[in-house]
Amino acid sequence: MITLYGSAISNYYNKIKLALMEKEIAFLEEGVAPSQDESVLKLSPLGKIPFIQTPEGYLSESQAILEYLEDAFPAHPLYPADAFDRAKCREFIQHLELNVELIARRLYMEAIFGGTVSSETKEEVKKKVEAGLKGLVRLTAFSPYALGTDFSAADVVAWSHFHVISIATQKIYDKDLVAEHVPGVAHYMKTVESRPYAQKVAEDRALALAAFFKK
Repeated sequence: MITLYGSAISNYYNKIKLALMEKEIAFLEEGVAPSQDESVLKLSPLGKIPFIQTPEGYLSESQAILEYLEDAFPAHPLYPADAFDRAKCREFIQHLELNVELIARRLYMEAIFGGTVSSETKEEVKKKVEAGLKGLVRLTAFSPYALGTDFSAADVVAWSHFHVISIATQKIYDKDLVAEHVPGVAHYMKTVESRPYAQKVAEDRALALAAFFKK
């Protein structure tokens, strides 16, 4: 049995949750916030979420978790069988997370959590996110999924991250940079959201966000 630790307000948590569900892996959820408490640091080296408990031990970093799940539970694969196609899937994920989401994350303090981000940071982030999204488009045609006709790990990642990047950029710039720079993304998101497991993850995310902002 896998135990998933974290919070459904996190796009990285929802990435792993959706992967677990799509692969039909039995799992439990345990609510944990990012923390520098020693009890959390023993399980996740920087106190980040998500992390999981496996029969072999604890594992952190969402991409390491995703690939562990693929290797340890080969049924319902989320990666292509062909070596080059698998590499292209990893390329898509790495590009999206490093060149788009990681950069956009600098906006979340103001866009989502009520803090303040400097105008210089906003300007820098906008340029880099736009460049990253334009690069991402060169890797996919969304036909209908990120890598073609089959739902894959690329879609698990894209759906989870596009949601929060869209919200953040709309809040900061009064325009959704994902919608502006990724042709067909609205239809793509609806395609993913037609999947029952994505609907469940989205419902749980909405409940978690509502509870979070009531605090």
